[in-house]
Amino acid sequence: MAQQLPCVSAARPLLAAPAGLGLWRRAARGRRANVARGERRGGAGLWAAGATARPVASLAVEPEADEDEEEAEEEVERYAFGGACRVLAGMPAPLGATALDGGVNFAVYSSGATAASLCLFSPDDLKAETVTEEVPLDPVRNRTGNVWHVFIQGEKVHAMLYGYRFDGVFAPERGQYYDASNIVVDPYAKAVVSRGEYGVPAPGEDCWPQMAGMIPLPHSTFDWQGDLPLQLHQKDLVIYEMHLRGFTKHDSSNTKHPGTYIGAVSKLDYLKELGVNCIELMPCHEFNELEYFSSSSKMNFWGYSTTNFFSPMSRYSSGGIRNSGLDAINEFKVFVREAHKRGIEVIMDVVFNHTAEGNEKGPILSFRGIDNSTYYMLAPKGEFYNYSGCGNTFNCNHPVVREFIVDCLRYWVTEMHVDGFRFDLASIMTRACSLWDPVNVYGGPMDGDMITTGTPLVTPPLVDMISNDPILGGVKLIAEAWDAGGLYQVGHFPHWNIWSEWNGKYRDTVRQFIKGTDGFAGAFAECLCGSPQLYQAGGRKPWHSVNFVCAHDGFTLADLVTYNNKYNMSNGENNRDGENHNLSWNCGEEGEFASLSVRRLRKRQMRNFFVCLMVSQGVPMFYMGDEYGHTKGGNNNTYCHDHYVNYFRWDKKEEQSSDLYRFCRLMTKFRKECESLGLEDFPTSEQLHWHGHQPGKPDWSEGSRFVAFSMKDETKGEIYVAFNTSHLPVVVGLPERPGFRWEPVVDTGKAAPYDFLTDDLPDRALTIKQFSHFLNSNLYPMLSYSSIILVLHPDI
Repeated sequence: MAQQLPCVSAARPLLAAPAGLGLWRRAARGRRANVARGERRGGAGLWAAGATARPVASLAVEPEADEDEEEAEEEVERYAFGGACRVLAGMPAPLGATALDGGVNFAVYSSGATAASLCLFSPDDLKAETVTEEVPLDPVRNRTGNVWHVFIQGEKVHAMLYGYRFDGVFAPERGQYYDASNIVVDPYAKAVVSRGEYGVPAPGEDCWPQMAGMIPLPHSTFDWQGDLPLQLHQKDLVIYEMHLRGFTKHDSSNTKHPGTYIGAVSKLDYLKELGVNCIELMPCHEFNELEYFSSSSKMNFWGYSTTNFFSPMSRYSSGGIRNSGLDAINEFKVFVREAHKRGIEVIMDVVFNHTAEGNEKGPILSFRGIDNSTYYMLAPKGEFYNYSGCGNTFNCNHPVVREFIVDCLRYWVTEMHVDGFRFDLASIMTRACSLWDPVNVYGGPMDGDMITTGTPLVTPPLVDMISNDPILGGVKLIAEAWDAGGLYQVGHFPHWNIWSEWNGKYRDTVRQFIKGTDGFAGAFAECLCGSPQLYQAGGRKPWHSVNFVCAHDGFTLADLVTYNNKYNMSNGENNRDGENHNLSWNCGEEGEFASLSVRRLRKRQMRNFFVCLMVSQGVPMFYMGDEYGHTKGGNNNTYCHDHYVNYFRWDKKEEQSSDLYRFCRLMTKFRKECESLGLEDFPTSEQLHWHGHQPGKPDWSEGSRFVAFSMKDETKGEIYVAFNTSHLPVVVGLPERPGFRWEPVVDTGKAAPYDFLTDDLPDRALTIKQFSHFLNSNLYPMLSYSSIILVLHPDI
């Protein structure tokens, strides 16, 4: 979920409109009659090389031209860069900058602009905030419908960067923000160039220097080395939520390029060893980590404040903005390619619920200056709806916006080879768009009750488009099925039998039961089965539930068992930010410095949570660092800290390598070995049997704090799993299996390495023998707040 903060950065005064822009607007109408004939006479004049010719103006027969008219026609021929490039009409599709033979086509949607120009920068001129070449766009010659377009013919354009200047009505009360003093970024730009170094302002302490888009080259030179989609079945995934920069930024990572895509590549073998086969990347779209910096020292570390959805975050690249952003694209591709080589899929966390432009006080960067009333949900007087909690709400179900989102997803799948997406605050994508013109949206006036802006839709057009898109078929689609406006759709997000969900109800139920809260035994059992009460009736499967206990927002696993209260004072909001309803338990003493008995109990509880994740039907997901017990000191909303609190501590992981990390690694391995722990469908009564303190006698009463089950397994034969979340120890009776005996594998009540008994443990046989008097009687002793896993073996 995105951090809930207003956009506090004021809009930066950008480049002034060129002196000739007003004259060009006045002259445009006078040129109208000569456009068609003058360019037709020039052969391919209006069309990009290789494009099919189509008229852009009336072809009606006109009176024979006199000499003055012939001279006017000659003036239609236009050039840029002192004649090095020819300026042609171009094509309205595809949107964005498209490299073709002989030049580049530019196309951008803007329905309300009265004038537009293409602004081209050399990299040096961009730093100086000086436009190298500005190409005014003729409203007849360079516009088709609501798309402005131009083709720049010539090689020099490939060395440039670009943006757009739009003019029109500036009336915030009407939802219009056209301002010719701003040069805005194309939403379809494939890389954005501004500052090159993470966390360092531009000269003059400018946190919002002029941005520009990369102009693509005609052909990609990246070597995918035969990379193809892994297409892992979702039931087999173990997801690792990872912050790209935080993963290797700490000095203890010992990487050559810490905090970058390349730095993360050097640690992929660690994830493979851990048993992870899917990385869920926190936002890697272009964002401004310094967006709060002008008013405070805080950083936008998490990245839930996108400036451009097609561009990988340039300052996560070891090359920064080198090669006009191409290095960032290629380094991201390297990361995906190398992850695939290790059998690891890559899912992106995408934030199509709001942008970095914030509310009416925010900067004009891209969408707002291009077509504010199209891209954002607006009230009748121009106010921004704020279902995101971040100042604005992306107008997802508007026809133009939903096409933009689908185009973006397709790009990341086809060009960047990502395997799926997790949609932040996805419920916003189910809300009705702003109805600025019912005739355009519905084809006629609305009779009776209108669907008001923001109303949840049963079949939202965007979700429908994504679900049925032929290119996106087969990619993972995961919804965070709630938003900041109070819409909560876990279990009933519109899904087309495709969408999975972050299961927030799983998180809350498991936290309650593991810490020993009465009344949750039955709900906990449903979580173990893949939450059939949420997903079965709608036709979905257990693997449509992404199970998690902790994620990037909220307490880490270690803090969940260490703090009853949040400690967010360092965020600068007097501890008002962050979730108050954490369902945590400090195990008896608040804070890290606690007695030995409390620290031991915390270790058991962390293992109990991880056992629960790995034995539950559905898809387990855990957050970076939880495998070694990373702490954020009780801060449950660390969105604004670029330091050790958000960095993976490789030194701490090494210190704990014989403890929690070992346990987590072995538990993920055990899950993969057990066919029964990743079922295609919900378990049946033939596969699964519930137990209480005695076999076959489960206790679903209000005061029950014990849940156990046995499960038939094709590889293990049968497994027995039990959770005792009472403050009292218990001796449990095991199911009778003549000719077989139960042997312990996991017991969180034991100290490492005896919490997980591997075959190569030197004194494994002796350890099991110590419990033989219990096992021979089909019994097993459990400590308070502990969990166990036993496997059936032939009684030889």
